[in-house]
Amino acid sequence: QVQLVESGGGLVQAGGSLRLSCAASGSIFRLNAMGWYRQAPGMEREQVASISNSGGTLYADSVKGRFTISRDNTKSTLYLQMNSLKPEDTAMYYCAGTEGVTVDYWGQGTQVTVSS
Repeated sequence: QVQLVESGGGLVQAGGSLRLSCAASGSIFRLNAMGWYRQAPGMEREQVASISNSGGTLYADSVKGRFTISRDNTKSTLYLQMNSLKPEDTAMYYCAGTEGVTVDYWGQGTQVTVSS
């Protein structure tokens, strides 16, 4: 089992920045990728960014050039640096871990609210 705990969400003005963190514990050696997802009210959960064990990254078009995903293996922590935030970035952000193809583990989420 893997446990994921997010932190770093909050309220920020448009144009501002936030950094989300996700502390992983348990059998993290089982994971081949980690990522961030978000879900706004009334919307489906969408993938924001992912990073593989080899360091390869993928981003949703809506956040390319503004968000950066990274990981610190020494601290077993995943990060999401979010710059130039927009009101449409407002959502609950979830950390995710994948052993195979689909997400196997979810964190509890951290709220990000961007005011205009």
